[in-house]
Amino acid sequence: MPWHSLHAPSLGVSLLYNRIRDTRPADDVTEYYGGLRWADWLLRRSDGELRPVQYDHVASMGVHYGLGDWVFSGVLYGDEQWGQRRLREYAAKYSIDIGTIIAMRRFAAEFIQAAADEILAADPAVVGFTSTFMQNVPSLALARELKCRRGDLAVVFGGGNCDGPMGHALHRNHRFIDYVVRGEGEIAFPRLLDHIDRAAAPDSIPGVCWWRGAESVANREGHVPVPPAIIPAPNFDGWLQQFEASAASRYVEPRLVLEGSRGCWWGEKHQCTFCGLNGSIMTFRSQPAERFWSQVEHFAARHRILDFITADNIMELSYFQEVLPRMAASGWDLRFHFEVKANLRAEQVAQLAEAGVRGLQPGIESLSSRVLKIMDKGVTGAINVRLLRECEEQGISASWNYLYGFPGEEQSDYTKIIDQIPALSHLQPPVGVTEIVLNRFSPFFERPDLGFGSRVPAEHYGFIYDLPDSELNDLVYAFDTQPRGISGTDAEKLLTAAVEQWVRCYGSSRLLMHDAGAGGLTVTDERDLWPRRTHELTGWQADAYRELRHGRSAQALGQALAKLGHQVPPDRIRDWLDALVTSGLLFADDGTFVALATLAVPIKMFDRPDPYLVP
Repeated sequence: MPWHSLHAPSLGVSLLYNRIRDTRPADDVTEYYGGLRWADWLLRRSDGELRPVQYDHVASMGVHYGLGDWVFSGVLYGDEQWGQRRLREYAAKYSIDIGTIIAMRRFAAEFIQAAADEILAADPAVVGFTSTFMQNVPSLALARELKCRRGDLAVVFGGGNCDGPMGHALHRNHRFIDYVVRGEGEIAFPRLLDHIDRAAAPDSIPGVCWWRGAESVANREGHVPVPPAIIPAPNFDGWLQQFEASAASRYVEPRLVLEGSRGCWWGEKHQCTFCGLNGSIMTFRSQPAERFWSQVEHFAARHRILDFITADNIMELSYFQEVLPRMAASGWDLRFHFEVKANLRAEQVAQLAEAGVRGLQPGIESLSSRVLKIMDKGVTGAINVRLLRECEEQGISASWNYLYGFPGEEQSDYTKIIDQIPALSHLQPPVGVTEIVLNRFSPFFERPDLGFGSRVPAEHYGFIYDLPDSELNDLVYAFDTQPRGISGTDAEKLLTAAVEQWVRCYGSSRLLMHDAGAGGLTVTDERDLWPRRTHELTGWQADAYRELRHGRSAQALGQALAKLGHQVPPDRIRDWLDALVTSGLLFADDGTFVALATLAVPIKMFDRPDPYLVP
């Protein structure tokens, strides 16, 4: 159901389609992409005023405020005015434009009726909903209508919104949901269908919620992750047929979603303190490289689509040796997106670019080493800036947000960075500045002693659900808590203003270095937020600047210069480093210095957030 991206199929639906085909070959399986239907419905019923671009905006930006869920909450509760007063108060409080979603809500009830007509026309025995982020209320509204019309229909929910206590709360508060599958579905869902066939209670299936009379029963969740060998290749045929028949296909370019891995190899050891991704199963598993590449080959040839997004939370490192070379040698004009850890080497970034990777989500989050340590990111500010420079040189779009509001952070952690942001104006800015949200499953949530001792369901759930806080505490993913760190301080305002200026100036800013005669370097400064001039570096200073592309402390730089035959006094090195920081040629954080100039004239491919990425 909405608000799934119009650009790509649901990976969960596409995987389960083939899993059911493999385990229950006698079943007929039909996919229903309500997001595409809803976008078409809006376009038609509004006489072209509500276009797919408005759908995309709600799907990508509205998730922070639950706006897409609110559009359908009036249908769920049978009251078109449901939550509207509280929504307007909330929107005024946070300066949110709600004109689009109010216009959309007028068409929601009749859309749900039409969706129920279409689905029931196929006379299904079971209807399954996958729900993540803002798919809960649209799914609930349709499920309620289906169950009202066909009481014998089995309604099943699964997906990210059903993990852990959220799944049980969803089940026990909505009697029209027969079953909820909590956690991964490749094993549990076929087993559940077997039990439905036999009219048997699914009391032996880990994680499943079901009804014993009027009692909502939640089986204990299993903690054994699904092995990659059981996870089938996805099937995109049904989605492509519906996409090509949709008016949305005239507005957006299709991308396919692949899965190289599940879980997070970094999170297994050091889960980022604010991250609630992966829910109850963090265990990292990856597909063999041969299998992953065979899927790329198959889908590129079958569907003539060369744009791929990987759903992985973090890239399998062996793919650098076993997949990327095949991508580079394929001869196809591939465009891939991966999520990676930010501590990539320059040669790895170059390898990604050569293989056709055009987008990365590297989890940069901050440029302050001290704040990154609070996050338990395992990187430094210097490493993150170095990656931004490498991505700029290679023409790779790096998508990231600047986060703040961490317990223990100080204003000085930000003012040191804010003072240097003008020097970074030629590198890719963050999409925005965002105060962290307390998310379920994150260490901050699971361990109140880390700084967030009090929490209540996020304010926007109050105009979405007609449920008491005692139930919302189990149902929802995001929570409001007391402000921490620089929240509400002048540093917050200064950081936001500095990043906004960075975004405005990025497209026309350059800082380029190239070799000059006799081993020297010329650095040409054409940054909008910096005086335009040319710097000439010769002798040990040219070698030092080249060495600083890797990021070095003053001591390490002195040692590197000595190996190159330059005996430079430490005081002179330190004075020179300070002078280049003042000139904006170096970034400095926690005693490490990074050269900022790029080696090549970059193509500014993306001067706005990538619309294909889900926040």
